[in-house]
Amino acid sequence: MTAKLQVRGLSKAFHDNGSTMEALRDFSLQVEQGQFVTIIGPSGCGKSTLFNLIVGLDEPDAGEIWLDGSPVPRRAGLFGYMPQRDLLLPWRSVVANASLARELHGVPPERARAAAAELLPLFGLQEFASAYPAALSGGMRQRVALLRTILTDREVLLLDEPFGALDALTRRELQDWLLRAWEQFGRTVLFITHDVAEALYLGDRVIVLSSRPGQVVSDLSVDLPRPRRQSMLADPGFGRQVARLLQALGVDS
Repeated sequence: MTAKLQVRGLSKAFHDNGSTMEALRDFSLQVEQGQFVTIIGPSGCGKSTLFNLIVGLDEPDAGEIWLDGSPVPRRAGLFGYMPQRDLLLPWRSVVANASLARELHGVPPERARAAAAELLPLFGLQEFASAYPAALSGGMRQRVALLRTILTDREVLLLDEPFGALDALTRRELQDWLLRAWEQFGRTVLFITHDVAEALYLGDRVIVLSSRPGQVVSDLSVDLPRPRRQSMLADPGFGRQVARLLQALGVDS
């Protein structure tokens, strides 16, 4: 079976005032159709650089990115990308923010907004269609941002630590809400987080990166049934897998 996404031997360095900083070195990764893959690693290890390279915001010094079995040297618009900040436009309502991705791909605004409005109930936003971002909580803003990302209609979604700024209770709520959306839409997901438990709870696989320059030091297949439940966090098996990931990160568990 052809992998949905392949990252082959990516290297990337940044140069400033005569100094060089290697973000990634000979980085390779393969993701199958419909997988939920989480990525963890020390700060500055190249996780966000990896996403920027995949979506075409930057170009690698070496290596290739393949989609559906073919190299994609021009990648702009091929992936759905949700950065750490929600980047909602303050002058657009919830439904208008959510529909923006389709409008940018040439869908008439009326049709794009109708498609967004149809999905608002799934995201718990039906009562806020006409609200503006300033009136929303952090968790609601992230739901709007994810709905916008899903409405790109791209089969591979890259989510860069979308819950990092949320409080613990809201974060747990949105983890379960994200998994329900993923199960319904069947997209392939790459998800960056600094939270080991979150990586394990969400993912089919957890990829652990080394310190800069980022390389894969562990690729853990998660031993948890689906659907996931928050009660699994108290299971001894969950704790053992957390310990393995902490060991791969070089953290004393």
